[in-house]
Amino acid sequence: MSQAKVIEGVFAIGKPPSITSAQVVRDLQTAFNPSKLFAPWLAIEKANRAQESRFQRNRRRDKRLQVKIGHGGTLDPLATGVLIIGVGKGTKHLQNFLSCTKSYEATLLFGAATDTYDVKGKILGKAPYAHVTQEKVEEALEGFKGKIMQRPPVYSALRIQGKRLYEYAREGKELPVEIQERPVTVEKLEIMEWLEPGSHEHRWPAEEAGQEEKEVAEKVLHIGDRNVEADPSENKTHDAQASETAKRKRLEIDDEDGLVYDTQPASKRREPDPEIVMSGGLLATETSENSQTDDLSTSSATMKSTSADLPSATSEPASLSSSPPSVPPPTAENPPAVKLRMTVTSGFYVRSLCHDLSKAVGSLGIMSELVRTRQGDFELGKNVMDYAELEKGEEVWGPKVEGMLEEWVKRVEGEGSELEEAM
Repeated sequence: MSQAKVIEGVFAIGKPPSITSAQVVRDLQTAFNPSKLFAPWLAIEKANRAQESRFQRNRRRDKRLQVKIGHGGTLDPLATGVLIIGVGKGTKHLQNFLSCTKSYEATLLFGAATDTYDVKGKILGKAPYAHVTQEKVEEALEGFKGKIMQRPPVYSALRIQGKRLYEYAREGKELPVEIQERPVTVEKLEIMEWLEPGSHEHRWPAEEAGQEEKEVAEKVLHIGDRNVEADPSENKTHDAQASETAKRKRLEIDDEDGLVYDTQPASKRREPDPEIVMSGGLLATETSENSQTDDLSTSSATMKSTSADLPSATSEPASLSSSPPSVPPPTAENPPAVKLRMTVTSGFYVRSLCHDLSKAVGSLGIMSELVRTRQGDFELGKNVMDYAELEKGEEVWGPKVEGMLEEWVKRVEGEGSELEEAM
């Protein structure tokens, strides 16, 4: 392993479950800061700081001398898989990964809805699921392919009137304006595996939301208005939807697809960890300034709406105030689930897809598992470092990180040469 040259660039690591993407960055800094591999980088950074003016030093928010690290797109704590990591000058390239396509594998569990749209939230309502079959789901999937309009979940880092959506959710407050749908593209969407009731271990969460929380959710999350019989004559045209959307107040879009959990009561709630709520692509202390919004330039007049033109389902809307008597308890026989594979553009919420797809087949649903299998050129099983190797010491992770960073630098330099020749 070379100790003289400065190592920096971009690589990918496999995020384990139950930790935030911000924690991955902190764990990497814990490993990288005392390492021999990044000692030359830190030496140059120290020398550069010594030449800074007093104004520059005072302006620096984080005065600790540590390896500069950021990530290129937040993953939910529940999720696992590819997390793009930028080191040193590589952090300046992270915005390129915010707009690239991503591939996911997700498991949708039918029959219940939660405030977070996944199994980590509180149950807001339940719905019949006996009628849900693989054939109906396959048919409904057609309405979610291509260019569509998608409404982000409340538990996300988007803003309305300067306040993040998850802050409204934590406080149990209604949103001042409705969450707008936004354009996304689904390049590929298919069923990997159909899981019959009783054939899997996916379960609804045990905790139910309180009555007040359910009443707020009824107005905000659109859980009660599941599809009954879609009348094509009543569907709004795409042009009309685009016109109506333009009249509404727009959201400030942050490029964070991650979910922020907080189970503390309001009276004891601390201020949110600034690292957790930063823009997902540039999460390290010195990279958040480069955050960019999603590219939403695609004309909404060409979009298909996920709330219209979907296959009809024949069941009555569910109420959040009480569970329908026809819904069996999850302990009797767990409901069906489906494992999906998809390739999508930036700004896409897999949790929202699970929520919307379950409504399209006349039920409710939550995301039970999520794996990001690919982001840009990084793919699980090919060029992504195993997270467990961090614990094995620098003698294990050092050569792998060095090799991946050098490979990325060569690829970028090669692309730059090709661009110069073309010009």
